[in-house]
Amino acid sequence: MIPTSVKEVKALGWDYIDVIIFSGDAFVDHPSFGTAVIARWLQKYGYRVAVVPQPNWRDDLRDFRKLGAPRLYFGVNAGAMDSMVNHYTASKRLRSDDAYTPDGRAGQRPDYAVTVYTRILKEMWPEIPVVIGGIEASLRRVTHYDYWQDSLMPSILVSSGADWLCYGMGEKPMLELTRAIEHGRNISEIRRIPQIAFRMDGKCRVKEAVFLNSFERCSKDKAAFAENFHIIETYANMMYPPVIVEPVGNGYVQINPTYPPATQEEMDSFWDLPFTKQPHPRYKGKRIPAYDMIKFSVNTHRGCFGGCNFCTIAAHQGKFIQSRSEESIIREISALNALPGFAGNISDVGAPTANMYGMRGKDAGLCAKCRRKSCLFPSPCRNMDRSHARLLKLYSRIAAVKGIRHAYIGSGIRYDLFLDEKGYVDDTSYPYLKELILEHTSGRLKVAPEHTDDTVLKLMAKPSFRLFERLRHEFDQIVRSSGRKCELVPYFISSHPGCSMRHMQELARTPALKGLYMDQVQDFTPTPMTTSSVMYYTGLDPRTMQKVFVERDLERKRAQKSFFFRRGK
Repeated sequence: MIPTSVKEVKALGWDYIDVIIFSGDAFVDHPSFGTAVIARWLQKYGYRVAVVPQPNWRDDLRDFRKLGAPRLYFGVNAGAMDSMVNHYTASKRLRSDDAYTPDGRAGQRPDYAVTVYTRILKEMWPEIPVVIGGIEASLRRVTHYDYWQDSLMPSILVSSGADWLCYGMGEKPMLELTRAIEHGRNISEIRRIPQIAFRMDGKCRVKEAVFLNSFERCSKDKAAFAENFHIIETYANMMYPPVIVEPVGNGYVQINPTYPPATQEEMDSFWDLPFTKQPHPRYKGKRIPAYDMIKFSVNTHRGCFGGCNFCTIAAHQGKFIQSRSEESIIREISALNALPGFAGNISDVGAPTANMYGMRGKDAGLCAKCRRKSCLFPSPCRNMDRSHARLLKLYSRIAAVKGIRHAYIGSGIRYDLFLDEKGYVDDTSYPYLKELILEHTSGRLKVAPEHTDDTVLKLMAKPSFRLFERLRHEFDQIVRSSGRKCELVPYFISSHPGCSMRHMQELARTPALKGLYMDQVQDFTPTPMTTSSVMYYTGLDPRTMQKVFVERDLERKRAQKSFFFRRGK
C-alpha cells in the first residue's frame, strides 16, 4: 500500500517516511499514472514512500504539514498533464472539469502547480531537498514560451526554487538520485547523475557542455530563442547527447544527458510492480474520469519516432522505442480478469503510437549517431525496420488469453509505417491493417492526417495528405470485402502555424473527406517545448529560421475551428 494520510502511515507501523510526493492529480495506483510508477519503483528498493494528492494550497496549508518532513526529500509533480493545459482551453477559457480529480471537479490544483507546491515546501522545510518531475517540470526544464502569459519564462528550476529536476521517464534517475541523497554523496557526484537538471550560481566549468543563449538574451531576441530550441531538440533526439547549459541571471541551468533507452528487461521490471490498478480507497464511491478511460488498457512500449512538431511525447519519453516483452504484456492482460468490472474487453493495447511496438533501426550503430528528429519525416529512414510481424504475433497471443473477448486499439497509429504512396510497405502491412480494422476497432478507426494542405503539413512534420487518400482507398476496400460496418474518422488541427482561414476553407471542401465522420478538430494550443510553440511565439521555423505565418488572434483562431463545422457551405 502507498499511504496518503497520517492514519495510513500509522497503520503500516512506520516511524519515518523516506520520500513524500505531492501531486496535482488524485492518486491512482496504476502504471499509466507517473506518481504511482515512481512510488512503486522506489518502494521496490526498500524506500518508504507516501503520496499527498491534490493538497489544498489555499487554506492554512495543513496538507503540506500533515506527514511532517521526509527522511530524504519531497517529490513534486503537477500530475499527468501540465497544469495550464489541464485548466485552460486553446481560447484561454477556464475549463469546467478536470478528468484527474474525483467526480471531475475543477479547481483542485493551482495554476503552475509545480512552482506553487515547491515554494510552499521550501518555505516550510528549507533544509529538505525538493525534487520536481513529471510532464510540467520536464517540459519546462529550459527557457520556454508560456501561451497563457504570452511571454518567455525561465527554467522551472528558477521559478520554483527546487533543488533537482528529473526529466523524462524517471525510474532510473529517481532511484539513483534517491540512493545518492540517502548515502550523503558529495554534491559534485550527484550533479553527474544522468537525466537530472539543476540550477547553479557562477559559471559552468563542464568542458564538453553545449552552451545555449541565455534566458535574458532570448527574452530580448526571438531568433536567439528559436536557435536555442533547435539545439535542444537536436540533442534531445540523440541516443547519447551532451550536457546542455543555459545561462540565467547570475548562474546557469545544467541539463545532464538522458540514460540510454531502457532495455526490454528494464521495461518489464517497470511494469512488474504490485500495482492495485485501482484509485486509492480514499475515493470510494467517487469517479475519476481519467481512470475510467484507462483502467482496462495495457501499455506496450514507450517513445515515439514520429517527430510531429506540435507533440511533446519525444521530448518526454524519447524518440527511441522501448518495448516490453510479449510475456510481460500477456501477464498483465491475464491479470485483468481479476479486476472488478472487467468483462473481457481491453480498451487499448497501445502507447504513444500503437503500431511502433518492437520497431527499431536495422543497424543500431547508425541510430547511435543519428541526429534526425523523426524517423518518418520528411521521408521514412531506410534504416528503420517497419515490419509489423512482432505486433501481429502479440495480437495473436492476446486473443488466446482466457477471458479476453476483444482487444481494441484506442491509441493513435501512424499509417506511414505500413503505407506509402505506391502501396503497402512490406508483406506484413496489409495483414496488419486488415486485422486492425476488423479485429481491433470498435466501429471507428481514428487516424490523424491533421490537415489537407501539404504546406501546413510540412510545418507540422506530417506526411502528405495523399497518403491519407491512399489509406482511405485501402480502408474502403477492406471494409467492403468484409461486409462489416466500420468508419474512418480523421482528426485535424486548426490555426497551427502556417494555417490560414483559406487553408481551413480548402480542408472543409476536400473531396477525399466526403462521406466521412467529421467532427474531430482541435484548435492548436502552443505548449512548452514543441517546435510548433516556438513557431507560434517567434514567427520563425527554428529548423530553417524562415518566417512563418501565425494566427494569434483568439477570435480568428476560433473562426478557423468553427469553419470546419460549416464545411461545404
